[in-house]
Amino acid sequence: MAEKLLTILGSTGSVGRNALDVVARFPGRYRVHALAAHSNIDRLAAQIEAHQPALAVVFDAAGAEELRRRRPGQGRTAIASGMAGLLEAVTDPRVHQVVAGMVGAVGLRPAHAAIQAGKQVALANKEVMVLAGELMMNLARETGSELLPVDSEHNAIFQCLRGAPASQVERILLTASGGPFRDLPVERLASVTREEALNHPNWKMGPKISIDSATMMNKGLEVVETRWLFGLPPERISVLIHRQSIVHSLVEFVDGSVIAQLGLPDMRTPIAFCLAYPDRLHLDLPRLNLAQVGRLEFQEAAEGRYPCLDLALRSLQLGGGAPAALNGANESVVAAYLDGAFPFLDIAGILKGVMAHLEQTLDRRTAPPCVAPPFLTEVRSVEDAIAADEWGRAAARPLIEEARTVCC
Repeated sequence: MAEKLLTILGSTGSVGRNALDVVARFPGRYRVHALAAHSNIDRLAAQIEAHQPALAVVFDAAGAEELRRRRPGQGRTAIASGMAGLLEAVTDPRVHQVVAGMVGAVGLRPAHAAIQAGKQVALANKEVMVLAGELMMNLARETGSELLPVDSEHNAIFQCLRGAPASQVERILLTASGGPFRDLPVERLASVTREEALNHPNWKMGPKISIDSATMMNKGLEVVETRWLFGLPPERISVLIHRQSIVHSLVEFVDGSVIAQLGLPDMRTPIAFCLAYPDRLHLDLPRLNLAQVGRLEFQEAAEGRYPCLDLALRSLQLGGGAPAALNGANESVVAAYLDGAFPFLDIAGILKGVMAHLEQTLDRRTAPPCVAPPFLTEVRSVEDAIAADEWGRAAARPLIEEARTVCC
């Protein structure tokens, strides 16, 4: 079997590190052509030494200069920077698969370029679907690009469906751990600390996604992603709290059958599934022992407990650029929260303000004709998606500053 050449975006993050772990377990089957990171030069240099890629990309230009001075891999690896470097890494004709593991809206253009080039894309950057899901799916159909979801929930759905048409699906049930505050009385949320919010009970993740899990915004964005990846309307997508994170998601079919995908919470499993698809790799990882687990619990997401989940669902109902706007606002708000700008509950409060402004902008009954920017009503291009995301960031900015002033 010929080696499969990979480009790994976000190689120093959780998805990238786990992908490289899987690659290292199968020498001769995979070869890393390009690695890309934002600014973690120490880790990227070590990855270059271990995998000897032809190209390494640092989004931060100063970081790229530092990497050049270090000459990891004895200088055999070319160093590039910025968006141009990312686009070069994903469109190289030698590359078979792109692992899109970057966090945030910055991953949108590289993913679009990879799909446009007809690559097989292991998609771990949910913002790609949140900002421009319909656009990306239409493009993939045109170019023959294969989109393989890496996130454990969407990977589970993909495995359960195995190509079944949407007409055979009654609904999709996305599972959610409920985050670190799932059992905390609502009145206690006002006093939780950043350290508590970052302490996810089941998964080890980066700070931004850990906060999104605590607010359940992460699950709301996953509903948006599910809608586009699998072609189901929002009313046929449900969220279940499942504290064990053993059942990664379920699909209910029109005949009443329910198929679930189970496994221990380990990102290497869905990553390996995507790298080898349609085959499976023999992974020497801890195995699920249901007798040891003992019980699997499920409950509805309590109405009103997770306002960020409700906001994400509302953005999907509004359609167009609304999910992208909410995503941009959320990225800005979470970054400010992690900097200590305001308490935990202000995250949802600020985002409610952004959504209220968005709905007013889109409401033709209260707004002058044509007041809404066209990218908020329909996303026709990557530029539209980025503009909608930026609109959300701009709308959040004064609300963040107001909350910062009140807090400090």
